[in-house]
Amino acid sequence: MRLGCLRRYPALLPLTLVTTLFFISPVIGWRPWPHNKTNAHDLVFGDSKKFEGSSEFVRLKYHMGPVLTANITVHTIWYGTWERNQKKIIREFINSISAVDSKHPSVSGWWKTVQLYTDQTGANISRTVRLGAEKNDRFYSHGKSLTRLSIQSVIKSAVRAKSKPLPLNPQSGLYLLLTSADVYIQDFCGQVCGFHYFTFPSIVGYTLPYAWVGNSAKLCPGVCAYPFAVPNYIPGLKPLKSPNGDVGVDGMISVIAHEIAELATNPLVNAWYAGQDPSFPVEIADLCEGIYGTGGGGSYTGQLFNGEDGTTFNMNGIRRRFLVQWVWNHVVSYCTGPNALDQ
Repeated sequence: MRLGCLRRYPALLPLTLVTTLFFISPVIGWRPWPHNKTNAHDLVFGDSKKFEGSSEFVRLKYHMGPVLTANITVHTIWYGTWERNQKKIIREFINSISAVDSKHPSVSGWWKTVQLYTDQTGANISRTVRLGAEKNDRFYSHGKSLTRLSIQSVIKSAVRAKSKPLPLNPQSGLYLLLTSADVYIQDFCGQVCGFHYFTFPSIVGYTLPYAWVGNSAKLCPGVCAYPFAVPNYIPGLKPLKSPNGDVGVDGMISVIAHEIAELATNPLVNAWYAGQDPSFPVEIADLCEGIYGTGGGGSYTGQLFNGEDGTTFNMNGIRRRFLVQWVWNHVVSYCTGPNALDQ
């Protein structure tokens, strides 16, 4: 979500508001996990049941702001301690967004829904999403407890570093700050698992679209890495086996996808969103939170695939498999994904 968007919180969690930042809250990238509030309707169109999340009441509108129509470059900041394989999983997911030769259902097929969104000239979101430069901040330059404002300071350090600074690319660059499992972020676990917004020139010197996503493996895997971990207060619910053998990072993948999709369609919080208040917009991934497959909604993820190794996934990357939430298709007004059973 955008830095100012609130997600529907699980009914099992305290219902609290996101702290506003200069009266604008960051858009929140909630991880879908069990809650009592269904976000899908049992609408059946003929014999088809792919219209998960369909609703005539959703009023997603275009507010005339820019979207990312040029080739998108994701510049990554690795904050804290990261294992080599963890980086490989995340890099491959990002590279898979444009990998058209991946086995169906694919991550690139998922991105086709995002590509449907346009700017005021009719230009579509770019098909191309690629990895850009990376910056390692393995010594926790701003500590192990960050606020929303200090996150922007981390980005400032990365783009203004004396040695190998990240390139400045305000028009088609996204800045992805990933924090390791031993780093706490303001509102992490209690309210957010990730969010996106744009940097303030007063802090960074430039207006840059960015997202933060945290590794929840140590702090709250049952919240932010569901369904690969489950909350302690839900007895009897067994976690699913993650496709890449890393619960925290596999849980991050869907949050990263969520935030990249919303950054592409609403980078400055004035493009595609529902609701009257731009400080608390509902964006294209928020509308499909918790839906990963046909029949999904409420506490049910939808129909997924089981690998021969017992892992659970819903789409293929270049070589790996991933579990990624669906996004809202504004053309037909329902949530969609490449693994819908009747596609």
